[in-house]
Amino acid sequence: MNAPALNLIIHKLCKETHGTASIELRQDEMPISPITQRLVDQLCELYAAKPGKGYGKFEEDEESFPLPRLLRQHVLEKTLDFGDLTRQMMQHLLARVEEESLACGGHVLFARVRNSAASDFLLVAIITEAQGTALNANLEIVESPYLDFVNLRVAGKIDLAAWQNDSGRYISFLKGRTEVAQYFKLFLACNDVVAALKETQKLIKGIEQFAEAQKLEPEARNQLFEEAHRYLDDLGENDLPWSVDTVVDQLCPDAPEALRATLKNEDLGLSEGCIPDRRAIRPLLRFKASAPNWKLEFNRNSLRSGDVIYNRNNDTIVLYNIPDGLKRELQAESKSAD
Repeated sequence: MNAPALNLIIHKLCKETHGTASIELRQDEMPISPITQRLVDQLCELYAAKPGKGYGKFEEDEESFPLPRLLRQHVLEKTLDFGDLTRQMMQHLLARVEEESLACGGHVLFARVRNSAASDFLLVAIITEAQGTALNANLEIVESPYLDFVNLRVAGKIDLAAWQNDSGRYISFLKGRTEVAQYFKLFLACNDVVAALKETQKLIKGIEQFAEAQKLEPEARNQLFEEAHRYLDDLGENDLPWSVDTVVDQLCPDAPEALRATLKNEDLGLSEGCIPDRRAIRPLLRFKASAPNWKLEFNRNSLRSGDVIYNRNNDTIVLYNIPDGLKRELQAESKSAD
């Protein structure tokens, strides 16, 4: 059991493409049993593995976006039970679906899941039904409808612990087709304005994590960083956005899956589609460090050229080819110290 479910309920959204919409509401929560827990576990694992997520925080306008108010009543004030919370959310979902002609219906699953005090989230997913086949008691083949998790396209997750701490972007959702993602994002009251600097910094962090996990040799590591810098700098100069897939294809065309898995890890929380901030890619080529009495910054290739030498045995750094101006200042400073 990966994620113990506290609450679970499933309602129904009735809508065909370009058609009118209606809802069918369940009155009681579903009991948490081994079967329902397996369903929640499967959905959590599937959602975590899905690529192409958007991230954001709640909109401030609670008149137009009531979800944060409803969650406060349920999570903090405890004046709204889980069933009533979801039924009110369904009314708001209906209003959003009616604005999007391409949206389709399905079973709307709401699950509150908690592993610990630091891991508490609400998962919402619209799951369509598909037809399969099964054998009955007489070993005859019969049609058997089932919940089609494999083709999950519309889902979102709200990290309730991070929301209460106002920590980072605590909402995620499957981007899917832009039109569908838009109505569901509005239903979640999600403001997903992407800050290019922060997202580029997270991208660089992901590339560094990949290099560390793969235990790349220094030459291969530097080559990876230089290629990433060249590619992202070119995108930034030409005002072009990046995506995980394009970055992966550019940096690891022969073995893409490990890098793709790192960059799409939910813990990294990376939002695609922004233009690289060229300030954030400098660490790919440069080391920068400081202590109370000094600051140091140099290009990574200085270690290969011999201009900078690090001695692991005594933890010292030696600089070569010091410019004349700096030499004169150091000489003058050393004389005054004498």
